[in-house]
Amino acid sequence: MKREYLPAQPVAPVQERIRLIEAAPLPRNVSSILADAAADAPEALAVHFFEEGVALSYADLKSRVDSLARGLSKLGVRPEARVGVLLPNIAAFPITWLALARIGAVMIPLNIAYTSHEIGYVLNDAGAQWLVTHDEFAEVIAQTPVGKMRPPDACTIVVGAPRDGQKAWSEVLESGEDASLPLPPLDAIGHDHLLNLQYTSGTTGLPKGCLLTHRYWVTVGTVNAYRDGLDYRRILAATPFFYMDPQWLLLMAMLQRATLFVARRQSASRFMQWIREYRINFTLFPEIVFKRPSEPDDPKNEIIRVNVYHLGRDIHAELEKRFDFVAREAYGMTEIGSGMFMPIEAVHMVGSGSCGRPSPFRRARIVSPDGTVLGDDQVGELQISGPGILLGYHNRPEATAAAFDGEWFRTGDMARRDENGFYYIVGRLKDMIRRAGENIAANEVEAVLRQVPEVADAAVVPVPDDTRGEEVKAYVVLRDGYTADVVPPRLLLDSCAQKLARFKVPRYITYRDTLPMTASGKIAKHILLNEDKLKATETFDAVENRWS
Repeated sequence: MKREYLPAQPVAPVQERIRLIEAAPLPRNVSSILADAAADAPEALAVHFFEEGVALSYADLKSRVDSLARGLSKLGVRPEARVGVLLPNIAAFPITWLALARIGAVMIPLNIAYTSHEIGYVLNDAGAQWLVTHDEFAEVIAQTPVGKMRPPDACTIVVGAPRDGQKAWSEVLESGEDASLPLPPLDAIGHDHLLNLQYTSGTTGLPKGCLLTHRYWVTVGTVNAYRDGLDYRRILAATPFFYMDPQWLLLMAMLQRATLFVARRQSASRFMQWIREYRINFTLFPEIVFKRPSEPDDPKNEIIRVNVYHLGRDIHAELEKRFDFVAREAYGMTEIGSGMFMPIEAVHMVGSGSCGRPSPFRRARIVSPDGTVLGDDQVGELQISGPGILLGYHNRPEATAAAFDGEWFRTGDMARRDENGFYYIVGRLKDMIRRAGENIAANEVEAVLRQVPEVADAAVVPVPDDTRGEEVKAYVVLRDGYTADVVPPRLLLDSCAQKLARFKVPRYITYRDTLPMTASGKIAKHILLNEDKLKATETFDAVENRWS
């Protein structure tokens, strides 16, 4: 690697950094993070929604958050009130979230791509009493029945032009500008107060609401801000705020007294332009940017570290070389926040495929199906424990009970740990294929298929087989300009045979134009499995050497 990041080298070894993080008192709540930042660096730029043209200092951000909190309280939003939030990536989103935190209310973030049916399901399941939305979603909101499915218009607050009976967000904000209006004492909200009802994508059924407290958020913010022991002054959030990442990136920025630059929507073609223009130091790097053609300006950036997730181990070193930055794996999920991280100084682990070691406040173990705790290099389910994980699933006592093994959260990921304490994700517990007594991780086969130059994406699923129990089936999306005649199944199978044991090579191949996705961007394999039951797609059978 050309870049010498030693001037920004962590001030202490990683184990000492973890010890210091765990020994220091956590912020009292999310609101105290903003209050401390505004007191310490009032003129520093806090957030910059560059496509919206809105830039707020820490003093400005706190002023708007407090005004909106007072306005919401004046309107009748009380502590513990459930508030749905359906907003694009605009400044009103984090202002609303932080204002709800200041009141002690609970945010229910809604995916802006949701249909009225999905919006109604989440609002109803969460028991939403209020709704904050944008006028661009007026039609889909109007199609969601009032009452059981969504709050009434009198409890609906709209950024932009409200419809009859609804409230204007700007007027609610303005109504709270009177600083004499009361707010709860800053320390009235404790670590265990609920802040988010965050719905998972629901790959196998209806979404479940994760109960996430202030402790959860101050923990994930603290861990990401300090685990590298470095200063990140300019941070980029390019994913929607209704997802987890921009929320903890905002907390990370506030703890660092840094600036969070926020894109209106994701864009692979403009991503590196944003990196250069705003001199970004830290971001989450989408692999799709790497798949774009190389450009001379790729290494011209001020990035210190990017987080990558499930990056192909074969391209890790190439990614760092092309963009001249440090890329490190991390592992997390809605339920646990930050679970694992790869230390920035772990250069020797580049291309290892490891997601790192347990994050501060987290312990990890590998467990067999019968509950036996496994040793090094044995594959089992990864379980995580520690303070600040979800309280449980809203209104899902059975799901909550099934998700925990005592204090340990069952991640559903199959993993192993090496002798040096580094963890490797092998596949999903529900994404394992049992073929003739052999366990096959779907993502291992998918990774090999994606390495075929003509392949854009792939999904591997189990299908029933009378002889072997289950067989391996691959759904493949080819890159633009390629067809099954140009890239026949035998080419794909031969590529798999070169890198996989024979029992892992797919028996069945189906070509698709696209793969179905969940709301959070994961492949919806349950849809593929249902299509397979309906025999709705033409499939190549490698054993019988024919299409059926």
